[in-house]
Amino acid sequence: MSSKKITVALAGNPNSGKTTIFNALTGARQHVGNYSGVTVEKKEGIRNYKGYEINFVDLPGTYSLAANSVEEVVARDFVILEKPDVVVNVIDAGNFERNLYLSTQILELNVPLVLALNMADIAEKQGFAFDRDKIGQFFNGAEVVLTVGSKGTGLNDLLDAVIKKSQEGCSEIATGGVNYGEDIEKELSLLANVVDAEHSLAERYGNRWLALKMLEQDQDIMSKGHKSDVLSAVNESIARLDRLFGDRPEVIIAEKRYGFISGIFNQCVTHTAQRHHDMSDTIDKVLLNRILGLPIFMVLMYITFKLVFWAGDPLMGYIETGFGWLGDIISGFWPAGSDSSLKSLLVDGIIGGVGGVVVFLPNIVLLFLAISVLEDSGYMARAAFIMDRVMKKIGLHGRSFIPMIIGFGCTVPAIMGTRILEDRKSRFTTILIMPFMSCGARLPIYALIIPAFFASAWHGFILWLMYIIGVVVAVIAATVLRRTIFKGPSGIFLMELPPYRMPTLRGLMIHMWDRSWQYLKKAGTILLAISILLWAMASYPKPTEDMLAGLEGEQAVQVELQHSVSGRLGTLMEPVIKPLGFDYRIGTALIGALAAKEVFVAQMGIVYSVGEADEESTPLRDKLRDNYTPLQGLCIMLFCLLSAPCVATLAVCKRETASWKWAMGQFIGLTLVAYIITLATFQIGSALGLGTEKVNAQAVSAATYVID
Repeated sequence: MSSKKITVALAGNPNSGKTTIFNALTGARQHVGNYSGVTVEKKEGIRNYKGYEINFVDLPGTYSLAANSVEEVVARDFVILEKPDVVVNVIDAGNFERNLYLSTQILELNVPLVLALNMADIAEKQGFAFDRDKIGQFFNGAEVVLTVGSKGTGLNDLLDAVIKKSQEGCSEIATGGVNYGEDIEKELSLLANVVDAEHSLAERYGNRWLALKMLEQDQDIMSKGHKSDVLSAVNESIARLDRLFGDRPEVIIAEKRYGFISGIFNQCVTHTAQRHHDMSDTIDKVLLNRILGLPIFMVLMYITFKLVFWAGDPLMGYIETGFGWLGDIISGFWPAGSDSSLKSLLVDGIIGGVGGVVVFLPNIVLLFLAISVLEDSGYMARAAFIMDRVMKKIGLHGRSFIPMIIGFGCTVPAIMGTRILEDRKSRFTTILIMPFMSCGARLPIYALIIPAFFASAWHGFILWLMYIIGVVVAVIAATVLRRTIFKGPSGIFLMELPPYRMPTLRGLMIHMWDRSWQYLKKAGTILLAISILLWAMASYPKPTEDMLAGLEGEQAVQVELQHSVSGRLGTLMEPVIKPLGFDYRIGTALIGALAAKEVFVAQMGIVYSVGEADEESTPLRDKLRDNYTPLQGLCIMLFCLLSAPCVATLAVCKRETASWKWAMGQFIGLTLVAYIITLATFQIGSALGLGTEKVNAQAVSAATYVID
């Protein structure tokens, strides 16, 4: 017997715990895509319960259902057009009154509604008690349940409420909701009759809701191509209300909603006379201190990067051993000394290329785990608040720092995350400087270079330093942009600080796995194809026998490389990149890194004809030490950090700015910045004799080794 199916839309404010509930309900049975026509992420998950197959759709977190952002339009269009069986509105019970503005707008859609008062344990500690029956009456008979998503408390009650509400449906006539007063209600009735003439729109959205949105001058609704007589009637209603109230209808409508919310709070919520002290406030006195806040943030970042190396190295060793074993097995199918092209493709191209990227998975997993802990605990929001003091000085505000933090994982979603910035100048500035945030794709480059040239005691510091350099350069670039191209005041920084919470193991694992899987999938698809292409470019065309006559070992390898497509391109680039301390081999790897930054590692292994091109590959590190100095290693990391982003970043920049002008401007500008800074670093370092002597493996492994 097949299960009955229910579709549930999860809606709620950011930081309401909506995604925690989604993860707790659906676990691993999730899939992620994009809503049609937009880049907003769409998460769906299945839960089987009491003979029902319940499909949960996690809508974008929003504070309202206006048309001020793509996320708001996506959320409300899903509810209106997809017509889910039930809408679950997740509310932060500790911030009940503030969260209800979204709830009133969902109520206006007249949909089967369940209110999940989440983090009920925190609200109880704060002294709040809720009359759930009365709250349900205000919201047209909505089911009201108490939940603690992080602990799994109340989830069965929530599922029972969903099933019950899906069976009841929604009353044809609303028995609760906002009364906008005689004058506005009169205009709504008038306009509802007028918009009824637009049958398709009225049928899709409902004539009262459509009339309400038109009175509010909702951008999305007003762009639907209304008839001239409808638009004329709307303008007349707005003019009449403007004369009556001396203010625009959208302002009066918002005030009525807040009045409705205030009434609910006063009648349905009680709190003890002696409220418990908020633990978050106590912690914030230290973490948000004007003097201590920023140093604490920097120390936490340093500890994060230190742990990435400390805990990741042993795990990478196991993966490296596995790929080495696989390479030996495949090499064994050919006689010793064989120069088979197929063998070279499999061992040097595929295993050396893909393996050289996969081996960094422990570093990636640990970095994403650390970021998930900071996000889920509530600290990331504080980091944006702390950085607001710094960001104001460059013409931005703390909200810009949120996508910049995301940029430490991947630049593509970080640029998409700038949609939270309402001011165009602030948003475009943030987009253009975003690639300076050192994304996860650059981590394999650091993990190859740092242990090759620097003592283990310095690994965490050098890695931390690379991230800090990116942030500092981004700050300088933003200052220049805001004082030249994007002049003008920045918006006001308003951001809710969620209470501190203990991250759940399930939530951390899901967040970590989602991000790590994207990296692994990229390695097995895009990077596999790129590695094969780069292997072919580094292997063909082959030199003639006459060209190789009398040459052996390293000399023969170098002639073969220089004769190949990659070698020729690198040689062509060499006069330009030589002042940076780079040779033609680094040049060929930089070409590959334009497709994806991780490819740099695989390509360095290919051009040196090293089978095991991974971060622990002794042959490759020996080659680097034999051919380059610590100063050159530092310059490689600097250039890869600051230079033009991958093609995916270029594409998303064009999409989000709606112009190739900005995308190409970003590409060229970043390349110039990287070139200038790397040039200055290498030339000044060379003049002062800093890190200009080659080192051996013993010197690097010694804890006392420092750059000259």
